[in-house]
Amino acid sequence: MSATIESIRDDFSFLDEWEDRYRYIIELGGGLAPYPEAVRDDAHKVPGCVSQVWLHTMREAGDDPVITFLGDSDAHIVRGLVAIVLALFSGRKASEILATDAEATLRELGLDEHLTPQRANGLRSMVQRIRREAEAALAAAAATA
Repeated sequence: MSATIESIRDDFSFLDEWEDRYRYIIELGGGLAPYPEAVRDDAHKVPGCVSQVWLHTMREAGDDPVITFLGDSDAHIVRGLVAIVLALFSGRKASEILATDAEATLRELGLDEHLTPQRANGLRSMVQRIRREAEAALAAAAATA
């Protein structure tokens, strides 16, 4: 994915109108890496989302593994929200993921005020799933150490 959380923050700061920000969020979703059909299943579905959202996790080896995520949704705006969450977390060490205050970043972007309660809950469900994956990666690394 080309967008970083820093570039998303910068772009948001230039967009004054929420209609423009929604368009931008949809564009971000269009830039997601293709999601593999083989993992478009119930095991990878994120519960708590009104739209269908899938999240696939890939871990590297090590004491504090780098975790990369792929994600997708069947709704355009939610695909964009997936892109924002992946920009925040994907490609980072498990400990960094757990230390990241996603709520603060989403507040900073104004998403907490401008999303429907259902979408906000879905966003929190994605963040919780990613945090659980990071916890599991650290636990697995500790068990093999």
